[in-house]
Amino acid sequence: MVNQEVKVYGAQESPFSKRVEIALKLKGVEYEYVEEDLLMKSPELLKYNPIHGKVPVFLHNGRTIAESLVILEYIDETWESGISILSKDPHERATSRFWTKLIDDKLLGAVWKFVKSHGKDQDAIVEICEVLNMLENELKDKKFFGGESIGLVDIVANTVALWLDVIQEVIGTEIFKKEMYPELSKWIEEYMNCSIVKDTLPSRAHLLAFWQSRFQSASASK
Repeated sequence: MVNQEVKVYGAQESPFSKRVEIALKLKGVEYEYVEEDLLMKSPELLKYNPIHGKVPVFLHNGRTIAESLVILEYIDETWESGISILSKDPHERATSRFWTKLIDDKLLGAVWKFVKSHGKDQDAIVEICEVLNMLENELKDKKFFGGESIGLVDIVANTVALWLDVIQEVIGTEIFKKEMYPELSKWIEEYMNCSIVKDTLPSRAHLLAFWQSRFQSASASK
């Protein structure tokens, strides 16, 4: 049994901090959650993540770790209980890391350009669709990216499961169409129906109100 003193600094609207919470719950690890206001960051957050000042920040027995992907691997290696987030097979582990990097670097980079342009950046839309097509093909007939159980890629793909749908509604430009991505659509349903995921992610209504407020504020400041 690993000595546990676990704390997560996160934000309800952050897909990155939600990754960490889902992983901890899948592992059955108890933790203390500290909600951060990202417009008024706490001294503790800036102390524990002085380089980026972002969530999530993970504390285990007084030692801190930042960056969600790093935290997820640490959790999987530290706690053997619950679901294994990463396969023990070296090739499968490497493949999972490839897809998580693709999601974080290419997909989220394109989504951010899409958001900043208020849906007008056509290159960003093309990039988003390219990654969605790759994810669609990777799923094939699998229930989850990790096979029969939720794994690293599923957790990292939170953005596709919830955030992308909300963002495209707020902007008014549809990118993800169910008929174009049947495998991803089935995966989203399976993933979002997992009790741990459902209890951890913010409600769609909450996320929609958050993004609508953000866009209204951005428009008013122009």
